[in-house]
Amino acid sequence: MKNTIKLVSVLIVIILLSVTSLIVQHNQQSQSNDVVKEKSDQEKAEEFAEKMKPKVEERLHKRDIHNFIKTITFEKRVNIDPMGYIIMRGYINGEPDKYDFSASLEYRSKEVGSMSFAPDLSYRFKDWNKYKNEPEIKENYLNRLSEKEREQYLKDIGGKE
Repeated sequence: MKNTIKLVSVLIVIILLSVTSLIVQHNQQSQSNDVVKEKSDQEKAEEFAEKMKPKVEERLHKRDIHNFIKTITFEKRVNIDPMGYIIMRGYINGEPDKYDFSASLEYRSKEVGSMSFAPDLSYRFKDWNKYKNEPEIKENYLNRLSEKEREQYLKDIGGKE
């Protein structure tokens, strides 16, 4: 009888250890599958962004009424925001600190959503002809700039004072 109780106790311990081991192994596999899924979403986003570069370039050139853009550089990494948009960043004419932009890409519709521009870049896209009746607006902007910045700005937009 004592031997039977010992045998049953040993079997119960073995069964508990086996079940615990299986649960731990299952949890580890689940977590690694989640990491693989995140990685594949990121890879999909990067591939999609690569395909969308021509559309982003087209949108930038459309805004560039003064033919300021010489080169467009895209950052390698893209982000996926909580709403599911893919955010691509880049810069113009080799100036990442001055002329950066970001584009929100819509994966489902395969479209470029909103775009944002650094202030210096945004002013390079400004159509001053819309302010013909209010020339002081352009003059106020130009007066904020140093002489060197003013010369460069006017050169960039192909304008004269």
